[in-house]
Amino acid sequence: MTETGTRSDRLSAARAIDLQQLRLAVFACDCGSFRRAAEALSIKHNVLSRSIGQLEYLIGASLFERSSGGIRPTLAGQAVLRIARLILEQVDVLVDTGRSGGRGDTGHLVIGFYTSMSTGNLRATIAELKKLLPQLELATMERSRSRLMIALRNGTVDVVISPGRLPSKDTRSLLLWSERVLISLPQDHCLAAREIIYWTDLRNEKILLSEYDPGRELEDLLISKLVRHDDRPKVERHDVSRGIIKSLTSMGMGLSLVMESDIGASFAGLVYRELQDGSGPSRVDFHAHWRDDNENPALKRFLDLLAERYPSPPPALGE
Repeated sequence: MTETGTRSDRLSAARAIDLQQLRLAVFACDCGSFRRAAEALSIKHNVLSRSIGQLEYLIGASLFERSSGGIRPTLAGQAVLRIARLILEQVDVLVDTGRSGGRGDTGHLVIGFYTSMSTGNLRATIAELKKLLPQLELATMERSRSRLMIALRNGTVDVVISPGRLPSKDTRSLLLWSERVLISLPQDHCLAAREIIYWTDLRNEKILLSEYDPGRELEDLLISKLVRHDDRPKVERHDVSRGIIKSLTSMGMGLSLVMESDIGASFAGLVYRELQDGSGPSRVDFHAHWRDDNENPALKRFLDLLAERYPSPPPALGE
């Protein structure tokens, strides 16, 4: 088949796929069973099964392994369903954006983040904003770094609060606060008796990190503190949320690096200790990022509030 023919086939398949097929496939995956999914949606089993079968035909791959015990996604299915979730999420955002279009003057703001809101600066800032603007229609979005950057570029998010800087030529940033990096460990661990733990104390430990942000910042920090490979602990990366990492840590599966704001949500069986090196505690800076061409009045009020709460430090002499 020619390249033109292949491209034409792909376009035809893409046009034939509808959102309902994607939603049914994702929902069935979450339920682990076509039957349970159909019952939850109050539709016939064969209607759901036929819709997913059509989707598999159009994609050219089997999405699920079927058995008497239910379904599980194939390798191809895992990849397709991951993209399907992104598509459905963006469609939902598109609809919300359309419904909220033109409401900037009356106060509508979308804040994206990938840090804990359980306590600390972000929660306090948003609470203060709502107090100053009680009529504000405020939406929050917790996503990965890459997805937040896409949302920021396409205008579905007004401002992103994140550790580190998000590289983009179209955005501006404001340095906000910094948080200490802590070590989370089971309360019966030998290091739990210490008030302060040094990076070098982690040499023979196993560190559990989430694949989600800010896992990358924490792993980069670990590498910068323990330059020699032989001095570093074993690092295990898990494709789960920070909450699941806490659960694994409490089970004695390893230790975990966390941000200071993460300790606001207590977890049975865990203790937190400050990590230090020769110069003191280790910290990570947080920034606000926004598009320079965003004229949302609510965004300007929020940025003014951030600038008041977190004034930039004066430049060093000679700068």
